[in-house]
Amino acid sequence: MTSVCYDTLARQTEALFSGEDNLIAAMANFSALINDNLDDINWAGFYLVEGEQLILGPFQGKVACTRIPMGKGVCGTSAQTNTTQRVADVHQFVGHIACDSASNSEIVIPLRRNGQVIAVLDIDSPSLDRFDKVDENGLELVVKSLEKALFA
Repeated sequence: MTSVCYDTLARQTEALFSGEDNLIAAMANFSALINDNLDDINWAGFYLVEGEQLILGPFQGKVACTRIPMGKGVCGTSAQTNTTQRVADVHQFVGHIACDSASNSEIVIPLRRNGQVIAVLDIDSPSLDRFDKVDENGLELVVKSLEKALFA
């Protein structure tokens, strides 16, 4: 399923965002970069940690949930556990929050500053089992490149 070269995308990310000091602007352009480079997705964007909840940030896609409680759904679980969540069928994920009924699989990667989760990158697909281990490793690499560019 994977057709994107994540190493190239990671290098592009570092070049595009190196020295950027506005997190919202970077997240907006990064969402567009992901949306333009990944096939078979219907949403790509960020939820920002604010206290005990996640607040909708910059994204590409349809209208989304505005607030997600920490620990709830795929995004809240990723933020609370500080781990990537790759879900082949979101309808089988206990506590899944259906912001868009057209989404069937999802991957969520924490964005960290100094090891602390400040946001999560959420990518949805209308296909079941869209994301594999190659996507997971590649997207984690790209998010690390974004962290390096923004916070180093």
